[in-house]
Amino acid sequence: MGFGWWKLFGAALVGILFFHGFCGAETAPNFSFMHNATTAPDISYYDYIIVGGGTAGCPLAATLSQNYSVLLLERGGTPYGNPNITNVSAFGRALSDLSPTSPSQRFISEDGVINARARVLGGGSCLNAGFYSRAATDYAREAGWDTRLVNESYQWVERLVAFQPPIQAWQSAVRAGLVQAGVVPYNGFTYDHIYGTKVGGTIFDLEGHRHTAADLLQYANPTGLTVLLHATVHKILFRTKGKSRPLAHGVVFRDASGTKHRAYLKSGPTNEIIVSSGALGSPQLLMLSGVGPAEHLRAHNITVVVDQPLVGQGMSDNPMNAIFVPSPIPVEVSLIQVVGITHFGSYIEAASGENFAGSSATRDFGMFSPKIGQLSTVPPKQRTPEALAKAVEYMNSLEAPAFRGGFILEKVMGPISTGHLELRTRNPNDNPSVTFNYFKDPQDLERCIQGLETIEKIIESKPFSKFRYDYLSLAALLNITANSPINLLPKHANVSRSLDQFCKDTVMTIWHYHGGCQVGRVVDYQYKVLGVDALRVIDGSTFIYSPGTNPQATVMMLGRYMGKRILDERLASDGN
Repeated sequence: MGFGWWKLFGAALVGILFFHGFCGAETAPNFSFMHNATTAPDISYYDYIIVGGGTAGCPLAATLSQNYSVLLLERGGTPYGNPNITNVSAFGRALSDLSPTSPSQRFISEDGVINARARVLGGGSCLNAGFYSRAATDYAREAGWDTRLVNESYQWVERLVAFQPPIQAWQSAVRAGLVQAGVVPYNGFTYDHIYGTKVGGTIFDLEGHRHTAADLLQYANPTGLTVLLHATVHKILFRTKGKSRPLAHGVVFRDASGTKHRAYLKSGPTNEIIVSSGALGSPQLLMLSGVGPAEHLRAHNITVVVDQPLVGQGMSDNPMNAIFVPSPIPVEVSLIQVVGITHFGSYIEAASGENFAGSSATRDFGMFSPKIGQLSTVPPKQRTPEALAKAVEYMNSLEAPAFRGGFILEKVMGPISTGHLELRTRNPNDNPSVTFNYFKDPQDLERCIQGLETIEKIIESKPFSKFRYDYLSLAALLNITANSPINLLPKHANVSRSLDQFCKDTVMTIWHYHGGCQVGRVVDYQYKVLGVDALRVIDGSTFIYSPGTNPQATVMMLGRYMGKRILDERLASDGN
């Protein structure tokens, strides 16, 4: 094959998707309201307590702080001021950080797919590939959202964190290839979700600096907000005595030193606790607090507050499959910029990078390092010192073109297939057990196959011809991917002849997992937890399907949207 491309596939994919992944805005905002949780009093009182300073929690806190006292509890640290987060040149070191204070926390689903969850102020917007695209108008309508407020909320987000990306040669070739493959019309640059091919937004500015959901805290009323970092919430407290149903009234959290603190809601009928801990964290915290399947909770010696068997159900992760295309000529470093929105239910995206090998002087190899990453060249269970040393020695012998090329990927919309989440332990720092059941529904598999067939058309299109080697057939390109350790699933020999087997064998995450506290099942359409009072969940765990091509725009919008709805509701009730 030359250059050992297939051995580098896994590391290269993460490199390209996440090259700027932990880059924060270079200048940290002067957030006077942000503190380490070790400075918190033993007991405190607020109008609102938000658990999780992520993609939804930050805009929600900023909005509610305009009129009320808000406590935002984030289990991770700040995205600002840490060179391993801020500096692109140090990106490999950030991803290799497996310490308890790392901005990401790795987990492996029961399906055998390696994944990650955020552990930093700003949440997944500090870790993702930066693509910014709104949900379809039908999605908002089916969610029962007010269209005018949805648009206003998107615009509120976009004023601070969304930009138009500069499109260079490789992305232009993918764009033209999509159109030639029949993903039409070409809709130009837009944030909107429209059938056809488009250039979407990005949360990277023109200087390559990432703007995360944490930046939305610039909108906050500094006298109304307290943000505590390294504050891990262990449980929500409920009052049951003399109540017709349990009333959430406080939380217990621990700081980095392990000291326990309690925060309570001030007295008042409309004060609330809001959980925004993400698709893993929110159902996990409800269960740890006694809201979940009674039998499962009792098995972990958790006192049942409400028997709610649907907590942790409906877990989904949009399956992603990619084809690596080595390039005979240099390609630009690009994250997700162009997307093809098909009528058959697959989204086609692409990312490229000329050289993610890092500095040869340090021999760290950046994103190609076998020591790091979700998809490094050495499978996680085989990362012994001897195996790592052998991999580094092999990489030292490679020529520069081995690192050159790009990925064209397809993501299945929805998806229809669902799984479930369960507790492993009662420690909120531990990952729960999660099963996504990729491709359990045959329609998801069919969408993957059609997506790959479209990618093949792009690769064979005239606009893309200069970025591929003539002698590498489509079957060879499929085998480059299939032969790499991208997940822990068993491999089959016939993948280049069977696209359905290729889908199953090479399934990866694109980090768009959701569910576990779904609307109509665990929360109502106002995001209030069913069966209890003064408790809401507002984040991606409430989604039935992932919104748009990439969810972050809609998750940020939802935080602002629901903040405004809650303020308007209180204004109306206070006026009566």
